Amino acid sequence: MEKNGKVLCFGEVLWDNLPSGPLPGGAPMNVALHLSRFDINATIASSVGADSKGSELIAFLQDSSLRTDLIQVHQTLPTSEVLVHLDEHNCATYEICKPVAWDEIHLNDDLIKEAGNSKAIVFGSLASRSEVTRNTLMELLKNDILKIMDVNLRPPYDTEEIVKILLSYSDIVKLNDEELMIISDWYQLSGTMDERMNSFYKLLKIKTLIVTKGKNGAIVLHENNVFQHQGYKVITADSVGAGDAFLAGFLAALFGHKEINQALKEACAIGAYVASQAGATPIYTKEIIQNSIFS
Repeated sequence: MEKNGKVLCFGEVLWDNLPSGPLPGGAPMNVALHLSRFDINATIASSVGADSKGSELIAFLQDSSLRTDLIQVHQTLPTSEVLVHLDEHNCATYEICKPVAWDEIHLNDDLIKEAGNSKAIVFGSLASRSEVTRNTLMELLKNDILKIMDVNLRPPYDTEEIVKILLSYSDIVKLNDEELMIISDWYQLSGTMDERMNSFYKLLKIKTLIVTKGKNGAIVLHENNVFQHQGYKVITADSVGAGDAFLAGFLAALFGHKEINQALKEACAIGAYVASQAGATPIYTKEIIQNSIFS
């Protein structure tokens, strides 16, 4: 990576209230944590409330060796908590309250400096549901920086107009197969998933398009070439954070100048491992991933 190699992850940090109990989460935070485990200099920018839940999240980040100087503390809005529901296949759906602290991530000199000094920024669609945070993100996206969008359509916070604006900024886009079908409909794209993916890629002039397919692996369009991986079969504990881990694994390999096929293989491996564990951020090493899943 050029510049200083830093990756800025921007958006929500929260508590995932699973049936087994609360665990730290939030897609941008998950990506930052997984990137750091693959020796990428990643930082999370967000906001928590001036409450015990916020203090506990900051302590978790510090224990995870992530910087917390870009975590703002909101004096009136609470730390975010999300109710996670698991179906019979342990796939997750979410109840997300509003307003919470990360709905008001304010632009400040520290954020401006961090974005200007970073190689890449990872962001999603969820945190842009509010005007304050959305405006902050739009300012950061004006930087000459690799823009990586991790689409997270979470009804009712999946406004077509806002998602389209964010997509228009993006160089790399990662989304799942259901999200691809929904968003391609917005652009009046039709056909099979592969046809829609190709049309979507060309329409938005994306550098890299990544579509995850759950237990069936993923497909990547990069520089007009198609790469596929069938995924790794595991017993799913819950699907929370598996897509975030996948993205981090892919980016870590990409930033390490590995071939796309290898990046996709490693991404599928870490995504599968996280799906086999409870919560979005289980403790592991690169060796654990390689020894337990790689073939």
